[in-house]
Amino acid sequence: MPQNQSKIPRATLKRLPLYYRFVNSLKIKGIDRVSSKTISEALDIESATIRRDFSYFGELGKKGYGYNVESLLEFFKTEISDSNNIHIAIVGVGNLGRALLTYNFSIHDEMTITAAFDIDKDIVGTKVGKVTVKHIDDISSELQKQNINVVILTTPGSVAQSVSDRLIKADVKGILNFTPARIDVPNDVQVHHIDLGIELQSLLFFMKNSSN
Repeated sequence: MPQNQSKIPRATLKRLPLYYRFVNSLKIKGIDRVSSKTISEALDIESATIRRDFSYFGELGKKGYGYNVESLLEFFKTEISDSNNIHIAIVGVGNLGRALLTYNFSIHDEMTITAAFDIDKDIVGTKVGKVTVKHIDDISSELQKQNINVVILTTPGSVAQSVSDRLIKADVKGILNFTPARIDVPNDVQVHHIDLGIELQSLLFFMKNSSN
């Protein structure tokens, strides 16, 4: 049986989607068994780290046999989400929000952006990709209707906190924050910050230092 997730390292939990994506690619190729060494070489993660990550969730494989691809796939899908069909909302349909909606990215096929919100009268009512943008005043009722509790935040940083407060009142439990602002949320709400500027600076730093 898996341990309480509060005792599982955050780094391990963040690697689960990487494992899922790779194992899913194996299934598509018709491969039914995989070793930690194969996963290691594909993802550039040490085999010992992979085995340790998997050990937090019980016996996922057998020594000398490896891991059954179908079983791993179902396990990762369950650990990433309890639902097989996840709807996501996006707040802020500027350049970045529009790009995400047009691409309608997903961690795996069952995740889809199905709601979008903004305050700009020139944007509200328009259709981006397959989603019609609604006014943020409709957010509580729309999230409840679609059973959405995960939101991507792409608003200006100056309004990130006030929008987040509205999301919390609407019972949102997960926020992917693309704004530069750091938002305060209750302990039962998960926030992941994606700062593209910092990520780019980090990339340049590693490029410079690896060349030295």
